[in-house]
Amino acid sequence: MTASDTYRTIADPEVFGFTVQGSEFIAHVAPVETVSDAEEFISEITAEHADATHNVPAYRVRADPFREYASDDGEPTGSAGKPMLSVLQGRELENVCVVVTRYFGGTKLGVGGLVRAYSRSVKYVLDAANIIEKQPQTPFSAVVGYDDSGTVRGILESTETTFDAEYAERVTFDVSVPTANADALIDRLRSATNDRIELENAVTRKTDV
Repeated sequence: MTASDTYRTIADPEVFGFTVQGSEFIAHVAPVETVSDAEEFISEITAEHADATHNVPAYRVRADPFREYASDDGEPTGSAGKPMLSVLQGRELENVCVVVTRYFGGTKLGVGGLVRAYSRSVKYVLDAANIIEKQPQTPFSAVVGYDDSGTVRGILESTETTFDAEYAERVTFDVSVPTANADALIDRLRSATNDRIELENAVTRKTDV
């Protein structure tokens, strides 16, 4: 995996629930960009379903290094979190976090039954989700005077970027560019403005769009 690779993820959060021998399983999945985002999503679902018997999490995140995580949250070891993570791996999904909530219905499912139930939960919610491909992006801010603003805007409009412009005492362009093209774009902007451009957070933090 490199920073310029495209990868598979989901477009929006999704929820899917079903019942197995009286136990209710509710799968919640969401796109995330960082480990902190994933942990926050897990905390939100756990708080929302604080009365549940279990809230089992798993995620895969394009961090440095790449992060994979799963917990059984009190279920028998290897019966819940690992099968969920295996589904994410099998679908080759990244920057995705899933939490499966279980309300115990009175009938024990056994380890095999739990593996099937938690795996199915993730499969079902991913089947309902919109799977998309993304390309890693590098965001940065470019600040210039009004004399250079037209040049900068023209360059940004002619390249594969998204940007917003704020016109105040100076002009600030908030830019998001494919990571593979970031260095070349920044060099071009510096050259076109004879280095009169001020760059903030350039090639220092990355996100995905």
